[in-house]
Amino acid sequence: MEGENSIEKGLLLEETSANTTPLLVFTTFIIVSASFTFGVALGYTAGTMSSIMEDLDLSIAQFSVFGSLLTFGGMIGAIFSAKSADAFGRKMTLWLAEGFCISGWLAIALAKNVIWLDLGRFFVGIGVGLISYVIPVYIAEITPKNVRGTFTFSNQLLQNCGLATTLTSSGIIPCLIQFFGLFFIPESPRWLAREGGDEECKVVLQKLRGKEANVMKETREIMICVDATANVSMGSLFKKKYTRQLTIGVGLMLLQQLSGSAGISYYAGSIFELAGFPSRIGMTVLSLVVVPKAILGLILVERWGRRPLLMVSALGLCLSCIFLALSFGLKGVPGFVNFTPTMAFIGVLTFNMMFAAGLGALPWIIMSEIFPMDMKAVAGSLVAITNWFTGWIVSYCFNFMRIWSQSGTFSIFAMISGLTILFAWCLVPETRGLSLEEIQLPHAILS
Repeated sequence: MEGENSIEKGLLLEETSANTTPLLVFTTFIIVSASFTFGVALGYTAGTMSSIMEDLDLSIAQFSVFGSLLTFGGMIGAIFSAKSADAFGRKMTLWLAEGFCISGWLAIALAKNVIWLDLGRFFVGIGVGLISYVIPVYIAEITPKNVRGTFTFSNQLLQNCGLATTLTSSGIIPCLIQFFGLFFIPESPRWLAREGGDEECKVVLQKLRGKEANVMKETREIMICVDATANVSMGSLFKKKYTRQLTIGVGLMLLQQLSGSAGISYYAGSIFELAGFPSRIGMTVLSLVVVPKAILGLILVERWGRRPLLMVSALGLCLSCIFLALSFGLKGVPGFVNFTPTMAFIGVLTFNMMFAAGLGALPWIIMSEIFPMDMKAVAGSLVAITNWFTGWIVSYCFNFMRIWSQSGTFSIFAMISGLTILFAWCLVPETRGLSLEEIQLPHAILS
């Protein structure tokens, strides 16, 4: 046994070829293209709340149902996402997701009443619920360890590009790009290895790394890891040795949503209106800054590492929510009334920028890295369901919370963002520069 462990460690300590080939870039682009429609769906209610309510004569409760149906559908999609990706492969699951997304956007575009509007939103939710798990896992499994964080963060970048538009056609076009693009990209080599396709795994790795790259060591690492975990049951996720991974995965998803991200993203336009700031100007500026901020996160994720970037992002969210709480708390105070619109604008803008730079993508990146191959299905489903269920609760309750207390709502979000800093400091490991197989070694950071 000691000899086998020594061989395993020796293999993992060797240098692995890390060529960034045109095929790798193209494959990543096709995989993340659907994230654009995810962003369109997230931002669709942000600047259209008043117009949709007026056109279809909706009450606040009806619009809250419409807004929250994306996350409710996402929860349904998340239940089957990991199981589908494990059973049928990453590509087939993305094809299934695109079927739901395209159907949903067509229903929204052609909607003449609230039923079709809700049904379309629900279908898009199922689609993005499926892709929310598959995309980061797929990218993590095809990219070399030294660029894995950057390539996986491109998922968040495309989401933020989608946030900049509310046109339904902008949601359908990327779905079609991915649907047809999937015919030209390879399946995940790690999924192929898990299904017994050793030679296929090697062939795909060779294509992704380039003709001149030596993929023998990386192939053997994958095979060793797959062989070592092939007989582990799904119930083992709840064993003591996986307690930390499960706590990190579920904890980050809870904190991401409870920080208020769904509510503030979905209803940014109405927040501006309540504060007295021009909604159109606010949404325009918001759409212009989130993309550059996501690009900054894409650059920093490999330079700073996951853990420091997560804490800085959470600190930014905390301060933004404090600013928002103060802006609405001082709204009726003489001498401060004129400051409320500007303070609310700065608060929403900073929140979205800091979320795009870190907490938006990092929980999904870390989730795709910390679970071993055989546990990804059950763990991925649990983590994804946690994220979508919590997002559904927040997005539905957000408007009612604002009616209860605007400053109180943002104060709660500020406290949760503060807890995120403490959580990251105490529990979240740094996975930068480690291969997926190295993270699972007996004496690795997750032990």
